[in-house]
Amino acid sequence: QVQLVESGGGLVQSGGSLRLSCAASGRTFSSDVMGWFRQAPGKEREFVAAINWSGRITRYADSVKGRFTIARDNAINTLYLQINSLKPEDTADYYCAADIHNNNYLNVRPDEYDYWGQGTQVTVSS
Repeated sequence: QVQLVESGGGLVQSGGSLRLSCAASGRTFSSDVMGWFRQAPGKEREFVAAINWSGRITRYADSVKGRFTIARDNAINTLYLQINSLKPEDTADYYCAADIHNNNYLNVRPDEYDYWGQGTQVTVSS
């Protein structure tokens, strides 16, 4: 059974940092694009960041550029999101996802991704 399991979320003060992890099992995603999305209460799921198979190409939403960093370790089938300078508007459930039809093209649409984790909650207090 293929699983993506996020961890690392929590409650943090504005300006703080968190490191989210996404551990994959049941299938290797080392040849696939992977991404992070988030969904705030009452809002649609939105793109945060994506990374190509090698980790050398990345893409970010404008709202997180310069504050968030996506990375991957294919040796242990794990995706990361380092989030710094957190703002209250970053509060959301964060999801990792895998796009098994691409290895370099970084899609921003959620419906282009094939596998999803269950999400980890990030709450930023002001």
